[in-house]
Amino acid sequence: MFTGFVLVGLFGFGGIAASFYHVVVERRKWLSVEEYAHTLAIGQILPGASLMNMSTIVADRFHGISGVVAALTGLFTFPLIILVALITTYDQFSHLPDVQYATQAAAAAAVGLTFGIGLKLAKGILKSATGLFFAALSLLIVGVFRLPMLQSIIALVALSILFSLWGSKK
Repeated sequence: MFTGFVLVGLFGFGGIAASFYHVVVERRKWLSVEEYAHTLAIGQILPGASLMNMSTIVADRFHGISGVVAALTGLFTFPLIILVALITTYDQFSHLPDVQYATQAAAAAAVGLTFGIGLKLAKGILKSATGLFFAALSLLIVGVFRLPMLQSIIALVALSILFSLWGSKK
């Protein structure tokens, strides 16, 4: 658990979602794509940082409280060390134009990684007509009609649960 989450922390510095997916689904195969999507949904609904929630869920599933401690320690050890070093260095050189350009390029890379993980998740979620329907419905409700996200998520979760229960009775 510790070494897996050390990798997540090291690979994902500045954009941990893509590295979490890579380590947990592709490299260690702790979760399938579908399990990852479900864990992500739960992690986002719970209060706090979604990937910390996801790390806790995955670690608890396999090793209980000791796994959670190991995972969170592994997740934060090296990023904190790197962050302190970067802050110290950035403080000295932030006024230089090349440093400002590098900062803008890193932000663009983080957006690209986020978009890429979204596409990977879409492949797993949109395999069924139901998944496609709820993805389109959520895009329509939040993206087009601009309804409040929290109420929309609650309504969509309730609707999907009802739909699932209705479908399982058939």
